[in-house]
Amino acid sequence: MSQDKGFNLLSFTGKMKILHLSWMVFFITFFVWFNHAPLLGAIGASLGLEKAQLKTLLILNVALTIPARILIGMLTDKYGPRITYAALLFVSAIPCFMFALADTFTQAAIARFMLGFIGAGFVVGIRMVSEWFPANELGTAEGIYGGWGNFGSAAGAMLLPTLALVFGGDDGWRYAIATTGALSLVFSFIWYFNVSDTPKGSTYFKPKKSGGLEVTSVGDFYFLLLMKIPMYAALALLTWKLSPAGVKMISAGAANGIYLGLVAIFLYDCYGAWKVNREVFHTPVPEMHRYKFKQVAVLNILYFATFGSELAVVSMLPLFFAETFNLDPVYAGLVASAYAFMNLMSRPGGGWISDRFGRKKTLLILTAGLAGGYAMMALTNSTWPLWLAVAVAMACSFFVQAGEGAVFAAVPLIKRRLTGQIAGMTGAYGNVGAVVYLTVLSLVSYEVFFGVIALTAVLGFITLLFMEEPKGHMAEINEDGSVELISVS
Repeated sequence: MSQDKGFNLLSFTGKMKILHLSWMVFFITFFVWFNHAPLLGAIGASLGLEKAQLKTLLILNVALTIPARILIGMLTDKYGPRITYAALLFVSAIPCFMFALADTFTQAAIARFMLGFIGAGFVVGIRMVSEWFPANELGTAEGIYGGWGNFGSAAGAMLLPTLALVFGGDDGWRYAIATTGALSLVFSFIWYFNVSDTPKGSTYFKPKKSGGLEVTSVGDFYFLLLMKIPMYAALALLTWKLSPAGVKMISAGAANGIYLGLVAIFLYDCYGAWKVNREVFHTPVPEMHRYKFKQVAVLNILYFATFGSELAVVSMLPLFFAETFNLDPVYAGLVASAYAFMNLMSRPGGGWISDRFGRKKTLLILTAGLAGGYAMMALTNSTWPLWLAVAVAMACSFFVQAGEGAVFAAVPLIKRRLTGQIAGMTGAYGNVGAVVYLTVLSLVSYEVFFGVIALTAVLGFITLLFMEEPKGHMAEINEDGSVELISVS
């Protein structure tokens, strides 16, 4: 653990250098991941796309992120954040350039699908920051990393249309998107040559086995398999959206083939989990090396409700304000942007509160606020003053994003050597939530949509009652066989 004293945001040495570089590369990943959203009008006109095809690009952009976060979590734990993040940024530049050069919908769709992989970058920094900061600063550090990095999507919405205008012409959008790819390429080298996985003298603990998340009891093994199902169900839901029953991008035969493929991959995934964990069926894990998978499950559900709802609401809020209050689309977009702006302070704030007042207590308060906030948004209608509707949306946004910060203040305190995989699974649940909520939105009114999110937040509150406050130490084994105790409180 870093021996640096104090938490000085103006410093760019030691652990603070790692924190600043971490949020910067995360910022770049979100800047690239959502680089198409503010340029959809120009892209559609340039490629001659229909409205359904534009919506398909939005769906494809998040499809691959669910399995990618699981895979990137495994790679991070095995190879370390330095190599993993550098490789992700480098490789992701390729589909970014492909999208910039696309001349047909098929080319753009393939590139957009591949770009979903960069959305997994968030997981890498969670492990990196946890290596450099002690438990009493971890929530604040992870909150800054998540909040400032996540702002990359909002920055793209503000900067990329202007950049496209500066380049000018029908291809202005292409140059703007290519610029984000160039940034990804450059930062892959900046990251690789300026960070290390741990402070000098610290050990980077790796999983004992690769290929799946380790658990420490038979009951937890079956619990792990159960928690895998929603991730595959979300991918099946995305397939349904692309099938003739949805936007008609793929044929019924292709959709059925994907469904069968998902079943086969799920079964293989379960087999892989058994291979990694089969020893627990006949050899009990020593008490000091155990962790409770229910801790992971609770955080998964909370991130489903927090980050899942944020992704969904950010994509629909401009239209909601425009239709509810009869606003000009540009003005509605500016009003709705207040929701995303809250990320800069809310997520770090949630982490800071968690550091000061405890992980479970903070999550209980923020989840209750989340449920109340969305319940109020469900009541919002055209009879409300606009300023009150915006105030309610911003208050709700605070609880959403502070909740995200509090979730990832707890994730690194479960089992150090598995932090990447745990963060990957929790992060994937955020995307699962987005898929579910956006599907609900396509079927019901805005009021019902917000009400559904409020109900899932209530469910999250109930499951949170089963979470245990991290305390004491977690044990990891050094290469020489000695045991190292890492403080979690």
